[in-house]
Amino acid sequence: MSPNQEIDNFLHPRSPYHGKVKPENLVFNANLQEFAQKVSYICNLETAGKIDTKDAYKKIKALWKALKASKKELGIGTDPMNPDNAADIDVDGFNIEPDESDNDPGESDISDIKSDNSE
Repeated sequence: MSPNQEIDNFLHPRSPYHGKVKPENLVFNANLQEFAQKVSYICNLETAGKIDTKDAYKKIKALWKALKASKKELGIGTDPMNPDNAADIDVDGFNIEPDESDNDPGESDISDIKSDNSE
């Protein structure tokens, strides 16, 4: 293994996939791992004071929207017999309500993220 590969593996670790092996699941898993890695970087930059809290929030929100779009494009969680219910199934039971505006984050923005498990 070359030094560049070792550095890449250190900076961008990947966990093996143990779920149902289908191309769309493998692609979504890679997207999910990339999302988690980028969110970790953003959180660390914000914690270190390198980026503003509002900027971190906006970046994470954009990443989340991209992940949801990926899920929808890949058809993850949809019933192949009933493709109309695609919007009813969310990533890991979490749903972000559609935003009417991209205002600065505040206390009300926390309510955008809801866990289906908490109801």
